[in-house]
Amino acid sequence: MISAMKEALNDVGGCLLFIREVTRTAFRAKLARHEIFVQIWRVTTQSLSTTALAGFFVGAVMTIQFAMQIKAYGALGYLGGLATSGTVREVGPLLIAFMLSGKVGAFTSAELGTMRVTEQIDAIRCLGADPYQEIILPRIIAIIVSSFFLLLAGLFMSIAGGLVMGAAFASINPQEYLRHVPTIVSLPSIASGLFKCFVFAVLLASICTYKGFNTSGGAKGVGRSVVSTAVTTMVGLVIADWLTSQISEAFLAMFLNS
Repeated sequence: MISAMKEALNDVGGCLLFIREVTRTAFRAKLARHEIFVQIWRVTTQSLSTTALAGFFVGAVMTIQFAMQIKAYGALGYLGGLATSGTVREVGPLLIAFMLSGKVGAFTSAELGTMRVTEQIDAIRCLGADPYQEIILPRIIAIIVSSFFLLLAGLFMSIAGGLVMGAAFASINPQEYLRHVPTIVSLPSIASGLFKCFVFAVLLASICTYKGFNTSGGAKGVGRSVVSTAVTTMVGLVIADWLTSQISEAFLAMFLNS
């Protein structure tokens, strides 16, 4: 137990130092724009289909759950707004983060880990280039930027899934389903979803690049890094979700009271 806690604290400290070095590089070095765009395209195309499919069924499930609760009160007209608000504020950002952690996070960790154990990162240093600038920073930026594109796609698909299930399960036409979306999905709700998406993306990008960059032990080490990335990311996302929910609720209460 104590050794596990020490290892966790070492990981947290090492990751913070890693992020500090990446931040310094971002401010003092010229960004490799072409590599950033390549990574954004790769991350987005890797996860778009999975995110869209998951978003569709999440919207459908949210619609069914809300319909079961509010049908007894005769408030089915608010079904679209409630289901969309729940997806925007909570389910959407967390869904995108889990999708990225399962595909992009593991892939990035394995890719960087392979580069480390095959001494490609050392070769980059020998050529006079900065690995943080050339391979780490573009991947972190790509994951963060792609998260917002994927969130948008997932939300649109969740609304589509809600429309289909609303018509099939609750006999609500699309116009009635969408009528209260603008009134319930407020600007604070959208800001909360974007804030969560940003925090989750930064957390995921930091963990997977840190784990991959610090891989050791050959092929087995790459496997350990991927597993450690998956476990650490899942735990970190759950904790970050709780923290961001508390912060979002506090700001929402301040907005309503002002």
